[in-house]
Amino acid sequence: QVQLVESGGGLVQPGGSLRLSCVASGSILSSNVMGWYRQAPGKQRELVATITTYGRTNSADSVKGRFAISRDNAKNTVYLQMNSLKPEDTAVYYCNIWYRDLLGERTYWGQGTQVTVSS
Repeated sequence: QVQLVESGGGLVQPGGSLRLSCVASGSILSSNVMGWYRQAPGKQRELVATITTYGRTNSADSVKGRFAISRDNAKNTVYLQMNSLKPEDTAVYYCNIWYRDLLGERTYWGQGTQVTVSS
């Protein structure tokens, strides 16, 4: 079983910054993709950014230039540095890990952390 524990959410003013962290534990394949998704009230969950074990990243156009994803493979931890936050970034942010093993694809989610951008 794999567990993901997020931290770092909170209330921030527009233009401010937050850093989210997510620690993965359990039986994790060394080659994987970790990422962040978010879900605002009344909206579908959407991709924010992902990063592979080898450091290849992908991010939504809406956060390019403002958010940066990184990871520490030794600690099975992924980070999301969020700068220049806007009210429309308000959402629950979920950590995700995906990998493929001999039995097929595996994906796991964290419990989510609330990010609220408001003055």
